Amino acid sequence: MRVLVTADTHVPKRARDLPGQLWAAIDTADVVLHAGDWVDVALLDAVESRARRLVAVYGNNDGPALRARLPEVARVELAGLRVAVVHETGPRTGREARCAARFPDADLLVFGHSHIPWDTVAPTGLRLLNPGSPTDRRAQPYATYVTARVTAGRLDRVELHRLPPRRPGGR
Repeated sequence: MRVLVTADTHVPKRARDLPGQLWAAIDTADVVLHAGDWVDVALLDAVESRARRLVAVYGNNDGPALRARLPEVARVELAGLRVAVVHETGPRTGREARCAARFPDADLLVFGHSHIPWDTVAPTGLRLLNPGSPTDRRAQPYATYVTARVTAGRLDRVELHRLPPRRPGGR
């Protein structure tokens, strides 16, 4: 099962649209996991129309219309892998232990908010994965998203994709 992981898309606040490379990845993924901060319902509608399956949550920048359609926490089983998706996990310090306590029944926690790619494993075995942002890299060298495969309850072939810089004058 091909999985695409993204978060913090901030369209149209930080970009007019998602990068073409990300749209192509959405089109070929079996499942898209989005960890919030959509900003506009139109982007949710567009991703829903193109994704084979979407598992998504709202973020702190998402208003009432998005919060009416999306949960704060989403849980799904993908080919035996127990996945939780949430936008915020709190400060970096103590994140693994805090998230392992909050999501004891998950194998993978996808989160966003920081715009910083993150891939660690808690002592309990919970894997924490943040794809960064495809549109608002902040202090990071690249805008990013993640692809992976899920096979027989295991996440593998996790790849952080770097997006090319936007053209000058383009948001």
